[in-house]
Amino acid sequence: MPSERASGLTTRQRDLLARVIEEYIATGRPVGSRSLVESAGLSVSPSTVRNELAELEARGLLMHPHTSAGRVPTEQAYRLHADELLARKETRPGSFPLDLSELRREIDSALETTSEVLSRVTHMLALVSAPPLQTTTVRHVEIVLLNPRTVMAVVITSTGGVAKRLVDFDQPVDPGLAKWGREYLNERLAGLRLGTSAVRRVLEEPSLSAAERRFLAAVRPVFTDVLQSEQRLYLGGTAELLADARDDELGLYRDVLVTLERRAALLALLGEALDPLRTWVRVGGELDHPALQDAALVGSTYGLTNRALGAVGLLGPVRMDYDKAIRSVRAAAQELSRFVEGVYEDN
Repeated sequence: MPSERASGLTTRQRDLLARVIEEYIATGRPVGSRSLVESAGLSVSPSTVRNELAELEARGLLMHPHTSAGRVPTEQAYRLHADELLARKETRPGSFPLDLSELRREIDSALETTSEVLSRVTHMLALVSAPPLQTTTVRHVEIVLLNPRTVMAVVITSTGGVAKRLVDFDQPVDPGLAKWGREYLNERLAGLRLGTSAVRRVLEEPSLSAAERRFLAAVRPVFTDVLQSEQRLYLGGTAELLADARDDELGLYRDVLVTLERRAALLALLGEALDPLRTWVRVGGELDHPALQDAALVGSTYGLTNRALGAVGLLGPVRMDYDKAIRSVRAAAQELSRFVEGVYEDN
């Protein structure tokens, strides 16, 4: 929400502030009153604009670098600007060059493609978080007898996640028992959501023979391994990040790349606002991470009608094109939501 200093702005002050922000985003140079009148074709005098800019500075929305006659937006101004853009009601987020219809049910490929396209269109770092593993279902279970006493158990989830575990037995395993285990688990578990009591009941079925129950108990940890796997984060644009960065952004992006090594922190940032169908912006200090104090994160959730499964985000400098970033993440999230709805309906 806008701060108290931002409240009570006149229509002209809001318009001037938006124009300063847009010009500074485009040029990176402090904006003066005369150039603002000329570039925007305003019908008021430079002195009137100068007085209004001084008032905006007094409210903490602009600052005056001592080496320049112009002014630049503050973090608070970007926050206000983002809030006003977010408040716009858009039934359609606009065209976006992302088509996932040919990827069938492979969510991993869809998330990777989304991050790559989003980064290419915006020239920012794109982040896409995968659905929590607890929301996925069992697609297939494979039991492979590697040698008489070693079995490899594999679980493949509906979103493409894979967990493998080698199980060593004290005695040789009957090949018929291994074949039974694969058939039983696929027949009974396919389509069940991981971590539910339904999965546990299948693995603990009391009517099975003692040998069958022992076998299932031995391979059961592979299902725990799936749930304990780290949530996946897909990144787009890291290779071109430093090459395309402006001089004043190099330090920020170096810090960001270091932060990428700690993906849990970025997953937490994306996951802190997983309200269904919501777009949000975090500016500078709101990110609450030392490496991101000069950055901004624009995100939008994707998922099912009343259930967010993950988020699409753009990470860039505080001086980013918020309008383009918001429209882009909204469009990408909408396309990704259409894709996952089909996947989850099939499972």
